[in-house]
Amino acid sequence: MTITRTGVGIRTAQSRSERLVGQIHVYDGAGKGKSQAALGVVLRSIGLGIQTLSQTRVLLLRFLKGPGRTYEEDAAIEALQRGFPHLIDQVRTGRAEFFGPDQITRFDKLEAQRGWDVAKGAIASGLYSVVVLDELNPVLDLGLLPVNEVVNALKHKPEHMEVIATGRGAPPALLDIADLHSEMKPHFHPTAAEQGIQGIEIYTGSGKGKSTSALGKALQAIGRGISQDQSHRVLIMQWLKGGSGYTEDAAIAAMRQSYPNLVDHQRSGRDAIVWRGQQQELDYVEAERAWEIARAAIASGLYKTIILDELNPTVDLELLPEEPIVQALLRKPRDTEIIITGRCKNPPAYFDLASVHSEMICHKHYAEKGIDLKRGVDF
Repeated sequence: MTITRTGVGIRTAQSRSERLVGQIHVYDGAGKGKSQAALGVVLRSIGLGIQTLSQTRVLLLRFLKGPGRTYEEDAAIEALQRGFPHLIDQVRTGRAEFFGPDQITRFDKLEAQRGWDVAKGAIASGLYSVVVLDELNPVLDLGLLPVNEVVNALKHKPEHMEVIATGRGAPPALLDIADLHSEMKPHFHPTAAEQGIQGIEIYTGSGKGKSTSALGKALQAIGRGISQDQSHRVLIMQWLKGGSGYTEDAAIAAMRQSYPNLVDHQRSGRDAIVWRGQQQELDYVEAERAWEIARAAIASGLYKTIILDELNPTVDLELLPEEPIVQALLRKPRDTEIIITGRCKNPPAYFDLASVHSEMICHKHYAEKGIDLKRGVDF
């Protein structure tokens, strides 16, 4: 659904039409968050399957990520597979080393074809609700697979199936058939680098993938704790989301069901859109209440990952001052990761502290074409 009114606001719980047709998602660009966003959609779909007692089966097909090297999303996938056994199938192909177009070997082509053969079979079978083709975009960009064949297969996927392609360099032919295209654009902040500030990540912009990337980071944190046999507790604090029926609800419920002692969740705000110039006293009270909880959590060191969901528009709406947030972030424990999400018109001062800052740019979204949203993927 679209909002024609200008200003900053968050669409909250309400009745929505539901689409039954699966869409083709493409996440590309040089910024971080592409694979994380895909895993967030996976978690959301699984969570909804649990809530509705319907089976959600997922294939994670990972190109260019062969054995012998660890990747950031490995821990998140381990958390998914441990938390939801028998629902996640994973296939890895390729070699561990990075290579350019001048270094392609016969092995690279054979591995890409092996992965695509698996993907084609999975798509044709109709057994999966979600198929993630991780790093498909650079595989096509490198010429390891014929673009026309891939595009034709995706155009004829089963109607219910969601297909998610990630990675840099998505070819125009793939973007042409995509129903959703979000580009992750990186921003670099010299202050963070000069002061050696680490562990602050910001996801903003108008494109899809901000909160889903944060959910991917939460999974990553849980999985990392499992692999290291250590407690890795996660706090998810949400602003401007005081109602129910939000995009992340099913995903968060699924995480808390599988890892009840590792995931804490707090939300704040009214069940309404907050517009600039129309803030109510309760908006300020709720924003401050949530910040006091978040500030204490940051200072405590008890949480290794803290997600501050929709903090950016909260500050942009002047419901919270910037300086206390800056000071809290500067004093955070070194091994605590802070993930901040949400769009905003005026970048707040704490953006300068980010070691990772990805702006999600919306190039295409199926809602703009009048396509209904789908439970478990869009909400």
